[in-house]
Amino acid sequence: MTNFVAGLAIIALTAAGSNSLSAQTPPGSGHWEGSINVQGKELRLIIDLAAKGGAWEGAAGLPDMNSTGMDLSGIVVKGDAVTFSIKGAPGDPTFNGKLSADGKALSGDFSQGPAAGTFTLAWKGEPKIEAPPKNAPLTKDLEGDWDGSLDLNGNVLRLSLKLSNQAGGATGVLISIDQGGAQIPLRAIELKGAHLTFSVPGVGGSYEGDVKDGQIVGTWTQGPGSLPLTFKRAAAK
Repeated sequence: MTNFVAGLAIIALTAAGSNSLSAQTPPGSGHWEGSINVQGKELRLIIDLAAKGGAWEGAAGLPDMNSTGMDLSGIVVKGDAVTFSIKGAPGDPTFNGKLSADGKALSGDFSQGPAAGTFTLAWKGEPKIEAPPKNAPLTKDLEGDWDGSLDLNGNVLRLSLKLSNQAGGATGVLISIDQGGAQIPLRAIELKGAHLTFSVPGVGGSYEGDVKDGQIVGTWTQGPGSLPLTFKRAAAK
């Protein structure tokens, strides 16, 4: 299932507003579109950066991997230098770039684990960052840690699922144990009866399964492919 490997391994590679920058728009802020170039391959990239209350927030999308709404971390804008990382993604994808004199282009170096390359972005308008919808709380029996694995043609990829209720709503992460322990945030977590669904926008994946006999038995889907995936309650440590 190459799409999954690409998703949890390139990320592990291995409308628009005005066309003129507002005088009130901080340098670096905006909706950016372009690409990453690594090892002779090009991957489309969308970045949104916004300054709010003296702090920065941002989101990333990789259309070629059906990945959207990935949170950014470590955002630093100083002069014409702009740095940020994709939060929780395998290999800690990091971008170090510089703005053009007119503020309409951002380009520089990209790294993810041992892979290195470049990126180029063009300013397309004001930032488009939408807060994820709040999830309804999960039942108590689903909170906690779950273990599972995907069999990719004999290559077993171990996964850990962490579910909890925080501030009245369900939250969770999917951890790829064999890919550096990256914690990939879940979105759209929903429990209807015994049927659990969630999406993993950081890798363009989704899961649906049924809770029965102390397990979550279901299917992982990414791109055109699907694989069976069962989560069992993790052993107490």
